[in-house]
Amino acid sequence: MSKYAELQQQIAELQKQAEEVRQQETAQVIADIKAKMVQFGITIEDLSGRTKRGGSVVKAKYRDPVSGKEWSGRGIQPKWLREAIAAGSAKEDFAV
Repeated sequence: MSKYAELQQQIAELQKQAEEVRQQETAQVIADIKAKMVQFGITIEDLSGRTKRGGSVVKAKYRDPVSGKEWSGRGIQPKWLREAIAAGSAKEDFAV
């Protein structure tokens, strides 16, 4: 075997070893980060840098009596309500 081929084989083996070590170290770092997050009460939202909106919760205007799912009347009409209306019910039948 040529010297070049031997070196290429050594490089491949070292790269494989390096990847294994990287995966082990990454797993340990992730475990350490999770432990610190629990210890200090840090959430994913805290890490994202986004600020939480201070808006209020909108009360439900409509409720499915079968599933208990609710809709505030804002945004896209939920599937359960669309299906009920398509089946002949009125939206007002689900008013809270």
